[in-house]
Amino acid sequence: MKPALSFQQHPAPYTWQQFPHGDYLQNDVERKMQPWLERMFGYHLLKIGDLSVQLDTSASPIKHQVGVAARSQQAGVLAEVDELPFYEGSVDACILSLCLEYNSDPHHILREAHRTLIAGGYIVITGFNPFSFCGAASLIPFSRQKLPWSGRFFTPSRVKDWLDLLGFELVADERFLHASLARGSRLSRFARWRSFCRQYLKPMGSVYMLVARKRVTPLTPIKPKWHARPSFKPAIKGVEVSRRHRRAHPED
Repeated sequence: MKPALSFQQHPAPYTWQQFPHGDYLQNDVERKMQPWLERMFGYHLLKIGDLSVQLDTSASPIKHQVGVAARSQQAGVLAEVDELPFYEGSVDACILSLCLEYNSDPHHILREAHRTLIAGGYIVITGFNPFSFCGAASLIPFSRQKLPWSGRFFTPSRVKDWLDLLGFELVADERFLHASLARGSRLSRFARWRSFCRQYLKPMGSVYMLVARKRVTPLTPIKPKWHARPSFKPAIKGVEVSRRHRRAHPED
């Protein structure tokens, strides 16, 4: 297994339109997120990354929504996604869409999201599944130099392990978009094939979505250890009392 930390520079997307069938991909991600966004309540929602900022999250009842990215013009805060300029425990929900694949330290990004989330806060992650038709397309020669295959595809199980180590509780694990996303392919032509895959080949969806909540650690008070008092007096004290009595009454 390759380490998560990488110092190699990978071409990163700034807009959804840079992907093959980018508009279709964005609409599908928004459609899958919508039922979960409706369940999230609070005061602040954080969208992390250039692509997350561009998502339509109006279905969420959280009114104050802030986008954080390094270059996107739609971002409300310009900052690095692995150094979030927010207080600890100040955000109710975080969205990371296709962000881990194109950053050098994805685990640190998750740590920053965990730090800013309140106890019980939600995190929604979408990414490319390497064990899918899209992942198989990376075997085509020279595809590594093109989007989306220029990024590092992490398996959903590995991302779930990272979340578990950070203290998240997994709520949902979904796969969707059964297509190779290769440029030039017509998605409408394979509508019946995608319907068959959704029914019988669910784990092979090209995009995964993980929904998790930050665990609440209860404070367990440490009870003092009470020692039971003996109901009898030690034998040594009894001997001393008898000696004192004999000294006071030698005639006895």
